[in-house]
Amino acid sequence: MNRTAGEAANLQLVLDMFAHVLNPMDSSAVDRFIAPGYIQHNQAAEPGREGLKKFLDMIREATPEAVHDVKRAFVDGDHVTVHYHVRRWPDDLGWAVMDIFRIEDGMIAEHWDVMQDVIEGGPNPASPF
Repeated sequence: MNRTAGEAANLQLVLDMFAHVLNPMDSSAVDRFIAPGYIQHNQAAEPGREGLKKFLDMIREATPEAVHDVKRAFVDGDHVTVHYHVRRWPDDLGWAVMDIFRIEDGMIAEHWDVMQDVIEGGPNPASPF
C-alpha cells in the first residue's frame, strides 16, 4: 500500500514530535507540533496543550532518564499510530504503549493512548514488541 504525500507528512510530524518533545520531554517544543485546540483523551493528564506541557514537566522532573523507544508506526489518512516502549529509568521493564494521533492542518489535534506493564515470567513468552 502506498502512502499519500499527506500521510507521509502526518507520519513524519508524529515521529518528529517524538524526537523533539517526548524523548527529551521538552515542553518548550510542544507548540511546534500540537494544535492550540488539542484534545487529550489520557485521563491522567490535564486537557489541552498547556496540560501536556505540565505533564511533560512533571515527568521530566520525576524520571529524567525516561526513554520512548519507538518500535513501529502506522499511518492511515489523518491518523498515526505509534507502538513504543517506555522505560522510566535504565533498569525499568517499563510499559508497552500505543498512541493514536489525529492530525489536522499539519498539527497534532487529538490523542488517545493505551498502556500495559511489561512483565517477566508471565504465561506468554512472546514480547509485547
